[in-house]
Amino acid sequence: MKKASMTRRLFLLSTGAAATGLIVGCSTAAAKGGGYSSIAGAFEPNSFIQITPDNQVIFYLPSSEMGQGILDGLTTLIAEELRVQPGAIDVRHASLHEDYKNPEMGMQATGGSNATRAQFLPLRQAAADTAAAIRNAAAKQLDQPLDKIALADGQVIVEDKSYGFGDFVAVAALMPVPENSPLRSPKQFDQIGRERPRLDALSKSTGSAEFGIDAEVENLYRAVVVRSPVLGATLLGFDASAALKRSGVVDVVQIKSGVAVVAQSYWQARQAAAALELNWEKTELASWSSDSIYNKFNETLNDSSQKGLECCDEGEGDKLLDQSATVVAADYYAPYLAHATMEPLNCTVEINGDACAIYLGTQNIQASAGAAVYYGDFDADKVKVHPAFLGGGFGRRGLGDDVAEAVLIAQQTGRNIQLVWSREDDMSNDFYRPAALVRMQAGVSEQGLIETWAVRRVGPNIMGYMLDEWVDALAPDYLNKRFVDWLSKLGRPIFNRFIADPSAGDGIYSDYDTPNKAVRHVTQDPGLRTGFWRSVGHSSNAFFKESFIDELAQSAGIDELQFRLANMKNNPRLTEATQLVAAKAGWGKPLPEGHFHGLATHSSFGSAVAEIAEVSIEGTQIIVHKVTAAIHCGMVVNPGIVRDQIEGGIVYGLTAALHGEITLVDGVIQQSNFHDYPILRMADAPEVEVHIVASQEHPEGVGEPGLPPLAPAVANAVFKASGQRLRDLPLRLS
Repeated sequence: MKKASMTRRLFLLSTGAAATGLIVGCSTAAAKGGGYSSIAGAFEPNSFIQITPDNQVIFYLPSSEMGQGILDGLTTLIAEELRVQPGAIDVRHASLHEDYKNPEMGMQATGGSNATRAQFLPLRQAAADTAAAIRNAAAKQLDQPLDKIALADGQVIVEDKSYGFGDFVAVAALMPVPENSPLRSPKQFDQIGRERPRLDALSKSTGSAEFGIDAEVENLYRAVVVRSPVLGATLLGFDASAALKRSGVVDVVQIKSGVAVVAQSYWQARQAAAALELNWEKTELASWSSDSIYNKFNETLNDSSQKGLECCDEGEGDKLLDQSATVVAADYYAPYLAHATMEPLNCTVEINGDACAIYLGTQNIQASAGAAVYYGDFDADKVKVHPAFLGGGFGRRGLGDDVAEAVLIAQQTGRNIQLVWSREDDMSNDFYRPAALVRMQAGVSEQGLIETWAVRRVGPNIMGYMLDEWVDALAPDYLNKRFVDWLSKLGRPIFNRFIADPSAGDGIYSDYDTPNKAVRHVTQDPGLRTGFWRSVGHSSNAFFKESFIDELAQSAGIDELQFRLANMKNNPRLTEATQLVAAKAGWGKPLPEGHFHGLATHSSFGSAVAEIAEVSIEGTQIIVHKVTAAIHCGMVVNPGIVRDQIEGGIVYGLTAALHGEITLVDGVIQQSNFHDYPILRMADAPEVEVHIVASQEHPEGVGEPGLPPLAPAVANAVFKASGQRLRDLPLRLS
């Protein structure tokens, strides 16, 4: 069926908002050959680039754009080597294809702040080989020496004449595509490192950019799913008689996660869903509330018989702890958190015979397609994913549970379906950032050097829940479903009993020059499912680590900045970022009366970030006036986007630090929307100043590293301002 226009955007489009120079659309690739549908007469040297006879340069974006700026960053890499202005490139979201897999992940997914790092050389090489092919074709067609052929601004330059790339595509298509063509050196860069407005800014500002929730197909019905108040409960029975009488309702069907109401409009489906009567089984999670979870964590933390799993054991471990001049111990807690993306989950499914088309914003195209194959019994080559912009991801949009529900509803009803989660659905059916209770211990020498670092961490794991989703979606379609489901359930016992979840130790022991380290994680899981949340384990571990570092410095009677610098001699990136932020924020210099500085530093996703928060206290209210940040992230593609991402991480992190907390009563999530799970408002947002350490090293992550140091920087400032050491998140003064 033909995809219809985005009807609610027609006014904006009619005013010319779409005429921006950059066209961002969905690839209609059939996932064959080069990874996209061929264009008659075009030069198609690889799966990323097409050049048409009329000089159109098309780039198929292999990573998902969810606000982090990867569309701009990866397009800039193509532009640099191809000698084209970034804004002149037609960027299209790549559909599912082997060539679009993330080189570091081994699957076509976006996460872990690694897209620029992973694609920096492969995409540049693809563009450099394409540029070399155009030059070779021009030299042959014009009968000119190759050294007389140059490329600039999308033109082939020969002496005083210029030609469009399209003039040579026919000849280029008949010649071998060069391989391993020389890449431009940093001294030659005129696109990489250049600051300019991001390429998708105008389309997003004017409403012409297409997000998953904007998808429209012919004969589309809207669906709403009612799920158990306690996550994971099995439906025992339901009465849909009242719901079926509501206006616009056409179907009510049971699926694996609950009951779906299908109607002509979303609001009709939502209203009818409230009329359902459902009976759910009682699960183990229903026996847990936030207080009992914390108490169980605390009991486990103090139970020495539960040794836990090793995350790190270096030198003498914790054996020499009591021999240090100063020994400090402190317990810290971080709660469960929801992702709360601005665009709630949604998925549009169009089934035509044995073929399935999926429209959505996804961080994991491979898992999204795989979910349709697994739950819908489609052949893999009959599933087509049409990716769109994401209205926020933060790790939530990489699982395929949204696709699974939508496909099941479409199959059972025989209709084209758009499933939309409400904010309440999203808040109460998340894969949450896991809670954790941690005991930090350290021994410090008389010279102020950390000699022993010991951590005992209690809480649930992430990887078991992730594998339960991913194995189903990513397993080969020829495997028996019962076997795949059995296999998917092995993750939780493996990570609970035998292997420490890598996220448990994220960043909690690696920044400082400590010869003796012992970090162990004890699994205590009430059964609330968990998942990757922006910066994953670093989001809580940095709070534990950096708050504790301040306590060590104060116990040793040493300035917090100098204490850190003295203990990170072997961490040059973090040292440079720390020195830069101290200079820019004026560490140690007078502040306005009642204002105090707090410092935190942390390395994650290959980058090093240091932040200084300027804080004051009014009664029991924490006011963050300014955050100064410095990042060492290697070579920068667009400085503006680096600053944007650090600012965004700080604001997202400050929301969590001051407000973020998911609580349970009898297994039921108590938060439902932004009135009881507040986000930072503009009036409360601090001034943010970001500085970038100049570097020619390979680029590293920027989407997540700005978040982890924020909470401890604020907590450390609050201690100076109030004398209260806040060891639990969210930060609350008594």
